[in-house]
Amino acid sequence: MIEVLYFAWLRERIGLPKEQVETGAATVRELVAELCAREPRYAAAFENPAAIRVALDQELADFDAPLMGVREVAFFPPMTGG
Repeated sequence: MIEVLYFAWLRERIGLPKEQVETGAATVRELVAELCAREPRYAAAFENPAAIRVALDQELADFDAPLMGVREVAFFPPMTGG
């Protein structure tokens, strides 16, 4: 079981700030594919992966990062500012 967190417009599109997900995904990319297959709101939220950042256990990662041993996955838009 992995806790998945959604921030900013991802939270708005999905309608949840977080959820517990039972997954067999080996990578972040596979987890996103599983989520998108659930309901159209997930597919809408993840339609442009280039506009989304991911953190695994509060460490920035990429969509090919393995999920083995990960407890928390957070999705958020790129941060701007200085």
